[in-house]
Amino acid sequence: METKSYDFIILGAGSAGCVLANRLSSNSNFRVCLIEAGSKDSDVRLKVPLGFAFLGGNSSYSWNYNTVPQKEFEQVSITEPASSIVDSAGGVHEVESEIMEHRRGFQPRGKTLGGSSSINAMLYVRGHKWDYDHWAELGNEGWSFERVLPYFKKCENNEIFDNDFHGQGGPLNVDKIRHKNKIVDDFVKTGSSIFGHNEDFNGESQEGIGYYQTTQKNGKRCSTAKAYLVPALERDNLTVLTDTNVNKINIVDGKATGVLCINAEGNEFIIEASKEVLLSSGAFGSPQILLRSGIGPADEILKHGIEHKLELPGVGKNLQDHIDYVTVHKYKSIKLFGFSIGTLFFKYPYELFKYILTKTGMFTSTVAEAGGFIRSRNDIEIPDTQLHFSPGMIVDHGREHIWGTGISCHTCLLRPKSRGEVTLNSADPLDNPKIDPKFLSHPDDVRDMVEGYKKMMKIMNKPPLSNYTSKHVYRPVDLDDDEDIEKAIREEADTVYHPVGTCMMGQDEMAVVDDKLKVHKMIGLRVVDASIMPTLVGGNTNAPTIMIGEKASDIILNDWR
Repeated sequence: METKSYDFIILGAGSAGCVLANRLSSNSNFRVCLIEAGSKDSDVRLKVPLGFAFLGGNSSYSWNYNTVPQKEFEQVSITEPASSIVDSAGGVHEVESEIMEHRRGFQPRGKTLGGSSSINAMLYVRGHKWDYDHWAELGNEGWSFERVLPYFKKCENNEIFDNDFHGQGGPLNVDKIRHKNKIVDDFVKTGSSIFGHNEDFNGESQEGIGYYQTTQKNGKRCSTAKAYLVPALERDNLTVLTDTNVNKINIVDGKATGVLCINAEGNEFIIEASKEVLLSSGAFGSPQILLRSGIGPADEILKHGIEHKLELPGVGKNLQDHIDYVTVHKYKSIKLFGFSIGTLFFKYPYELFKYILTKTGMFTSTVAEAGGFIRSRNDIEIPDTQLHFSPGMIVDHGREHIWGTGISCHTCLLRPKSRGEVTLNSADPLDNPKIDPKFLSHPDDVRDMVEGYKKMMKIMNKPPLSNYTSKHVYRPVDLDDDEDIEKAIREEADTVYHPVGTCMMGQDEMAVVDDKLKVHKMIGLRVVDASIMPTLVGGNTNAPTIMIGEKASDIILNDWR
């Protein structure tokens, strides 16, 4: 079996992995290998901002995971695959059967260079400063907002703001959206009149309504692959392997010595690490690899016939995710996204030509162009609800296409109390993990979702925005009936793509890594991605994950200087 050796092996070329690859390979004395299960990010849909809306639910650039049935969601009818039965006369018939089960959630994650930063909606949101101070209060030294802010600034080249909260000259370009829409402006105007206006969600205060900052440069997506990896590809000490799956981390005498990999042809090979293995495969992939490597709760590992190496009961536990409900309204306008004769034959061709020439217009849109942070109740100190407003009808993650045009607004619960888990389906390295977010399992989450929805609808039902909300596509909701609102949420709510926490940072028995991101009781192994977050931040998670990559890089370089 072929064996190669490097100083550092990075497992996953996502939002944090690309940062690590750039920063560690900047030291010419270190040999760095970056391993990615997906292919290269060469598809034009990964470059043009609006392209992510056309990747759909079966894209090769996403893992396209689904959760197990969620017990707090409504039941739906599921058609099982055809099976053969033999009748009394000996004839064979192909039949399908239908069963009832609780609705499953959809969990797309990036599977290409840049990871989820290559397929997301490009919103640059850090979360509230309280979130990081809370991490520090939990015993994680060096993770307060004051201590992580320099790393947010280090990554940033902000073309909008130049102040104490923002940076210039960093790899990650942050800009405003190059598409303006009167209906989006009306949302901001209406929402600001109720909840106040906010020019910068990443500034002194998060609360209020405004426009999102976006990770774009010159009208193109600025993923971590573009920002961090491309500039480093010419370095002789950096090797990037795509279309390569990781079976397990090899462990000898309590030390991570390398990884067992599988190439696109199905052949296994070993890569050795003289210094460290850095696991950056995300909130689903990182615990899955640890479990297949024998690290985690013994009962979960042994039942799949895997040798148990280290008891860490927290591996795969503490899964947290933002649950989100979308209200959808039909409104006829060629200025909106959708499917109509006007948009398909006139608007989109015009906008495509405009984008090619000027890199402006609809094709630069993040779809979620504006939004805000509000409090669902007056008795809480910081926003607990995030809004994403879209000039288009978003149904089932955009996988269901409705004829016509319209608008949507998301109600997202920022700090849910529900906790789920990631476990194994099998020991097969190509099998998907078993994902159970346990959405809405804590009753407070249901209450806060209902209250947040009612607050959001105050914007949707007030002029001038109410001019566009007269028709509801899916389900009319009685705003005076909390039970009806709750029923609607259980029928349609799902993730807004921010899973974290499954390799939690901390010092207690459920913690997987310490505050230097070293796996407890293990030598030569760290986890560097969103899975280390002890609690979910109040906002989109791409920017915080990039920050984690920056901070981890400094920690590692300092440890090996």
